[in-house]
This record gives sequence, C-alpha cells and structure tokens, in this order.
Amino acid sequence: MPELIVRRDGPIGRVIISNPAKYNAMSTDMWAALPKALEQHDADPEVRLVVIEGDGDKAFVSGADISQFETERSGGERKDRYGESVEAAYVAPTRCSKPVIAKIRGICFGGGLGLAAACDIRFARDDARFRMPAGRLGLGYNAIGVRRFLDVFGLQNTMDIFFSARIFGAEDAVRMGFVSRTAPAESFDQMVDEWCANVAENAPLTLRALKKTVNQLIRDPGDRDMAAAEAAIAACMVSEDYREGTRAFMEKRKPEFKGA
Repeated sequence: MPELIVRRDGPIGRVIISNPAKYNAMSTDMWAALPKALEQHDADPEVRLVVIEGDGDKAFVSGADISQFETERSGGERKDRYGESVEAAYVAPTRCSKPVIAKIRGICFGGGLGLAAACDIRFARDDARFRMPAGRLGLGYNAIGVRRFLDVFGLQNTMDIFFSARIFGAEDAVRMGFVSRTAPAESFDQMVDEWCANVAENAPLTLRALKKTVNQLIRDPGDRDMAAAEAAIAACMVSEDYREGTRAFMEKRKPEFKGA
C-alpha cells in the first residue's frame, strides 16, 4: 500500500516514501500527506533535522504515479486540486524551520527530482540516476516549479535537463551543484548518518535563522521579508544557547544546546 512512513530516530525525523512496487511513485494521497508529515517533525522539539528518503534501494521517488494522470491531471477541478497538492508538498520542506535533507538512492525522476530540489541539501549514492522527463510526457511544467530548478541547477543546467530529458548520474548532479556529496553503497548510509549527527549537535536557533535568511535572499527583492530574517538572527544573540555556546568554547567542552 502506498504510504509515507513517519518516524523519529533520536534527533533525526524521517519521512520514508513507500511505494516500492512503483519505484516509490507518489500518489495523490502521498503528495497531500507530505506537508503534514513535515509539520509533525517541525513541531517536535526533539527533532533537529529531517531526512526524506525512498523505501528500499531502487528509488528515491520515480515521479508522480502516472496511472493517476488521466483521472487527476486531465482538466477541471481535479487537475487544480492535484496541482495544489503537489505544490504544497514542494513548498513544505521550505516552510519547515529545520534542515530538510533528501537522501537519494536509485532513481530520482520527474516529481522526485522536483521534491529533491525543494529540500535544503541533497546526498546521493554514487549509482543514483536523475531525470526530468516532462518533454517525453508532453506536460507543461509550471513557472513556480521551473523557478525552483533555476534556483538550484542554474540556467544552463535547467535548460539542459528539461530540453534533453536525459538520464544523468550522481557525478553529473554534483557537477551541476544539485547534489552536495555522494558515496558508494557500502558507505552511503554511514556518510549521511554522520553528517546528520554533526548537524544535530549544532544550535537549533542558529540553523533556523540561517534557513530563514537564505529562503528570503533567494526570493525576488520585492517579495523578501528581511525583517523576519533579522528577527530570527537577533533571537539567537539573546538565547540561552548563545550563552551556552560561549561558555562551552571558553571551557573547551562540547556545548549542549536546548533550542532556546
């Protein structure tokens, strides 16, 4: 049964996209459930960051469930509702105040590529494969989605992957700036887990302020709310965590941050 598995492993919140019979293709219900899953982790004070991954080794997300296209994307109110659900899922990682990581194994195509692009940072196994097949499906990709790709891939790479609809590998994804790092299958989980453990030890308010600031700076100047970013930065400087970080530095010990 297609579903999202939501769980917490210590300070790491996990959202596992599970539809292995269809290479973790996203059904309409799964798109609609993703914002709620991220909101759940965002509200949990024990969670320091969130990892989105696919169920199994074959796929992160192979895209939207094509079997639903004729009923859900063929026009009218259903098409509009479907589009709103998908866009809400894409926006959800940005709205989450905590770092959201895409952990990519196997194929990452179409809607999966869009979801990964919406995350804050992406790690991929070195045999992962990527593709934007819109040109092979005849569908029009909306402007908001294209802007998301431009922000992450840049102009030339966005044109390349959309015009060609080609499959590209993890090495290419790193070159394009889409993927931060890769590792072979035998060390991939360890690499991601170690990175996450390191992030989980850092001051939550600092990470929150950085994410809020970055998300404002990548907007058009007229749409930015820099006051909100400045407020988040100012909150860091009067926090107990700031005092704890200073004390720990002076005492040459590891800080114990509380997120307050």
